[in-house]
Amino acid sequence: MQVSTAVATPSPRSTRARDKLMHTAERLYAEHGFANVSIRMISEAAGQRNKSAVQYHFSTRDELIQAILARHAAAIDEHRIPMVAALEASGEVSLRRWITCILTPHIEHHIELGTPSWYGRFLAQAVVEPSLREHATQASMRTPSFQRLEKLWPPRQDRDPDLSAQYRAMIRLLVVHMCAELEGDLASGLVAVADAEQSWRRLGEHLITAVCGLSTALLEISEP
Repeated sequence: MQVSTAVATPSPRSTRARDKLMHTAERLYAEHGFANVSIRMISEAAGQRNKSAVQYHFSTRDELIQAILARHAAAIDEHRIPMVAALEASGEVSLRRWITCILTPHIEHHIELGTPSWYGRFLAQAVVEPSLREHATQASMRTPSFQRLEKLWPPRQDRDPDLSAQYRAMIRLLVVHMCAELEGDLASGLVAVADAEQSWRRLGEHLITAVCGLSTALLEISEP
């Protein structure tokens, strides 16, 4: 007797429930922090009668968080792929263009999310959570577009591995927390929703300039 190994396709109802749980968890974690949100709270806020709905769809809290991170990473990758392709085709890679390909997709994704959004503040929680930090940092770095980008012109890391690690951490914290701050200001009304896109693009330009400065100062990367 032959046993089928096909994986069942989730039903539309199951997919909707999973999406609702992810969206609700992202919002609650962003607003209250990981330590103050229980699995049961997420199920209740998502309107699930089954209090074990999160465990059914994701098994554990960390698996739920990783699924949220992976979804955003995939969306950011869609923005970066054409930028990397254009950079590859140009045959001319400068420091600012390379860093622009790293950062601009994040900014475009924030704009695409609209206001209110919670991803920025959610990610800010994840990058400082010891059990999630590595996954949070690797979620985007493992995407196809980022791996292609690293091959074009990676920063010099052969001289001082500790410095290289600190450099990456500085960039990560700068970008993540500045995005979280703007997202929070938009949500609270400190920045007008009508100015959201302009504010995100201005932040993006400032972050690109700041990271160029860090690259030049710390790793002695300059324009080729």
